[in-house]
Amino acid sequence: MIKQGFVLVGVSCVFLLTACGGGDQFADLDAFVAEKRAAPSGQIPPIPALKAYRAFSYSASGLRGPFNRPVDVKEIARLEAASSVKPDTKREKEYLEQYSLDSLTVVGTVRLSGKLWALVKDSDGGVHRVREKNYLGRNYGKIIEVAENYLTVIEIVSTGGDGWVERPRSLELKVRN
Repeated sequence: MIKQGFVLVGVSCVFLLTACGGGDQFADLDAFVAEKRAAPSGQIPPIPALKAYRAFSYSASGLRGPFNRPVDVKEIARLEAASSVKPDTKREKEYLEQYSLDSLTVVGTVRLSGKLWALVKDSDGGVHRVREKNYLGRNYGKIIEVAENYLTVIEIVSTGGDGWVERPRSLELKVRN
């Protein structure tokens, strides 16, 4: 019995090795690989040289914005003639009048004793409570309305000559994302 087992194992190994021989079924693949190996190898082109970065200096920050309507000289003259507005230079300045209006942001509101107060943050990081009739900004800005998400200010701005005009502005509540 053992002898028959060895014969059976031997015959199976012969058949197995014959099946794995492959024959010519991979002849086209072998020819392709041989052709690619025989072809001359190319060279990789060198990395292109990097151009030096040239910084851009933005110098138009002090100019009129592209979406703001230009002010006509005739319009200014008409406003000067019609306006009798003048800032009250004799009153004592409030703390927030030392900051430009652009550097102030509304960060919240609070209701105390039935009155709505706005919380305004200055450029130094301090938060101040203001309400209607308070002043802020460098252009004699007087708060005329405090709402839940904004406050409205009327500034008194010099026209460049001896005249003054009122300019409405608003500060919107700054929402954190």
